[in-house]
Amino acid sequence: MILTGILSVLTLKTLLMILGGTIVGIIVGSVPGLTVTMGVALFLPITFGMSPVEGLSLLMALYIGGTSGGLISAILLKIPGTPASIATTFDGAPMAARGEAGRALGIGIVFSFIGGMLSLVVLFTLSPFLADVALQFGPFEYFSIALFSLTLVAGLSGNSLLRGTIAAVLGVSVALVGMAPITGFPRLTFGISELDAGISLLPALIGLFAISQVLDYAEGDTDGAVSAEDLKRHPIRGFGLSLQETLGQTWNALRSSAIGVAIGILPGLGAAVCNIIAYGAARKASKTPEKFGTGIIDGIVASESSNNASTGGAMVPLMTLGIPGDNTTAILLAGFMIHGITPGPLLFDNDAVLVYGIFTALVVANVAMLGALFFGLPFFVKVLAVPRNILLPVIVSLCVIGAYEINNRMFDVWTMLAFGLVGYAMKKARLPTTPLLLGFILAPIIETNLRRGLQKSQDSFLPFLTEPISGTILVMTLIVVIYTLWAQLGLRRHKRAQAAAEARRREA
Repeated sequence: MILTGILSVLTLKTLLMILGGTIVGIIVGSVPGLTVTMGVALFLPITFGMSPVEGLSLLMALYIGGTSGGLISAILLKIPGTPASIATTFDGAPMAARGEAGRALGIGIVFSFIGGMLSLVVLFTLSPFLADVALQFGPFEYFSIALFSLTLVAGLSGNSLLRGTIAAVLGVSVALVGMAPITGFPRLTFGISELDAGISLLPALIGLFAISQVLDYAEGDTDGAVSAEDLKRHPIRGFGLSLQETLGQTWNALRSSAIGVAIGILPGLGAAVCNIIAYGAARKASKTPEKFGTGIIDGIVASESSNNASTGGAMVPLMTLGIPGDNTTAILLAGFMIHGITPGPLLFDNDAVLVYGIFTALVVANVAMLGALFFGLPFFVKVLAVPRNILLPVIVSLCVIGAYEINNRMFDVWTMLAFGLVGYAMKKARLPTTPLLLGFILAPIIETNLRRGLQKSQDSFLPFLTEPISGTILVMTLIVVIYTLWAQLGLRRHKRAQAAAEARRREA
């Protein structure tokens, strides 16, 4: 059955579909506002007339390509193509600004492939066991893990924990707009019906990172983001990194991939969260955390390994339990149902040939992604040489189209522009935007599961502490908070001591 499943994919027609789907996915992922979910949904009707193997292979290729494509705009334009590429901008964009765009892209491509393949190994070998573990997570555990994720604000706040906390609180406040979970009571809508459903993530993301960046670019005096001379000084050789550098990132890639797989398995979190968490974990584990955000490969490795690893993680509950791990796998579930296939524990027994065909398609799609991005490297880098007076209007047009396409309403375009102004103002006030986005993403998860947990425990908070998994995560959260505050105070004392010593030296 394994051999039959593999051979069912290794036909010319199916392979061409996987290659085409991967390329289209990369294009969709690289355009701000055009999400992976949107790309898969658009191609879903096309699979009606295909065989199950062909149709699902095409959808899997779109999934893999779309998740990887976001690194292109994240590195070249400092605009994440998808929420999965937010953390890639932190070090990818500074490298591109130094003229090392090809190297940054090469690093992202290699570790996107590595993260994706590692997650597939987990999917192939540990799916049933990991799905059973995921079933142990209820409202108590989801609340605790989301709260723990908020502690990453410290690692994303630069030199000021206070500024990061202010930005995170602002993000949580924005997330409160709309219908309250469970009760459905409207909050902070001010009579505007469009706000009843809350503020959509993608218009906010596009505004914070794309429009604010366009406004920032518009202030510059130069015609191009990077001069042609800078690009010539850093020619692309292969993927831009040596074998020694690749091996030096082994632990970072493994840790980040594990984070991606773990978060991908848990429904409702997904790649938008895991790339930020992996970046924060890499920074905490680094011996030189102060270099993060200045253009080092560690940050790109962490982000791209984790977001691509989340694809295999999200497939675990889908294949073994029939539970989608994120929005895109919910569309993939519809793709299964269209062909009369019901994912779940019996799938491995009743349709093992299809299961192994899907596994093969995922492997082929990752290889196709590696090849397509590698051969496209020289063309991607040329984007940096385009004069800004041509490039910026094109970016804004794509952003407007992307924001409008989400829900087909102009309100999302105005939301995008409003968040663009907010992001621009935050840059001027030296407030980091990523904690705001993290608070915005995590606040609904925290609130929903807090309410569900309190309902389940009859308004008692005690089970949040006494449930083994939840209690352990909350204790870890407390330890991280105390350690972070202690480290911040120690850093301030060290800086004051350095300043005093410098003053004494000048007096002498």
